[in-house]
Amino acid sequence: MRYSLLFVLLLSCTASAAQFGLEQSEKGYKVLIDGQLFTEYIADENGTPILWPIVGPTGKRMTRDYPMIPDTPGEPKDHPHHRSLWFTHGDVNGVDFWAVDTDPSKPKQKGKIRHDQFSLVQCDGKTATLQSENSWITPTNEILCSDRRTVSFSEKEGERIIDFQIELTGVADQCKFGDTKEGTFGIRVASSMDVDAKKGGAIVNAEGLKNDGAWGKRSKWVEYSGPVDGETVSIKVVNEPGSFRDPTYWHVRTYGLFAANPFGEHDFLNKPEKSGQFVLKKGETIRFKYKIILAAKP
Repeated sequence: MRYSLLFVLLLSCTASAAQFGLEQSEKGYKVLIDGQLFTEYIADENGTPILWPIVGPTGKRMTRDYPMIPDTPGEPKDHPHHRSLWFTHGDVNGVDFWAVDTDPSKPKQKGKIRHDQFSLVQCDGKTATLQSENSWITPTNEILCSDRRTVSFSEKEGERIIDFQIELTGVADQCKFGDTKEGTFGIRVASSMDVDAKKGGAIVNAEGLKNDGAWGKRSKWVEYSGPVDGETVSIKVVNEPGSFRDPTYWHVRTYGLFAANPFGEHDFLNKPEKSGQFVLKKGETIRFKYKIILAAKP
C-alpha cells in the first residue's frame, strides 16, 4: 500500500443525523457511524479487497465471518472464497479471480487483485467515501485490467446504505470475461439468514420470484432477509441504471451466496457456451453500479 501503516488518521464529519468517520487501519480504512464500526475496507484479504464485517442498523453483523474468523459458532465452513462483500470473476482470460487456492498440489491458476492506492478518502457530513485503484494480476504477473472502485456509505431513515461503483479498464490487448456463474459482485449473508437454515430466511426479487426461483433471473433488485440474533433484517441490492448489462442476472443461493453476475448466460439460461462472455479491449472501460440497503424489518 502507498500509505503508512503506522499513521492513524481519523476523519470526523460535521453534525448530522448520523455522524460518519473514516479511521485508517493496518488493513485499510474503518468506516464509523457515531464512533461505532459500520464496516472495514480491507485492501487485501487473500488476494482481493473486501468489506468486512458489515454491521447493520440493529448493531448486528449481517455478513458471514468465515473465513476471516474460522470458528464463529453456527457458521458453515464452505466456499472460503465467499468473503463478506467483494467483486471478482471466475474466468478472466482463463484465470480464476473468484476462487482461492485450497489444494497446493494443483497448478495455480488463481489471479489476485492488487490494491495499488486509495485515490480518494472523503467525509462530507452525510457520507463517507473511499476510492481505490487496483490491478488484476495473473499468476505470471501480467496485468489484465485495472479497476477504480468508489464505495460510499450513508444512512437514510434508519437504513444503512453502501453505494458500490466500479470501473474496469482493459490493460491487456484483450481481457475476456468468460461465461461462468462464478462471479461477480458477491455478498455472503450471515448464516442465520440462509434460507436453508430454515429460521425464516427468504429471497425475493423485483418480479416477486422467491428463493430458488430467483436464481439465474434478470432483475432490477433482489432482497435477502432473515434473522440475526433474534432480529429480522434484510440486505437489498439494487442494480442501478447505467450499470453494465443492467438489469443483471443473479447468482443468489438459498445457502447464503448473494451475487450479481452479468456474464453467466450459459449457466443461467442454458444457452450455448460463451453466450455471455465479454471482451474488454485495451483502454476500454465498463462500469458496474450497485446500491446495498441494510434494513431492520418489522
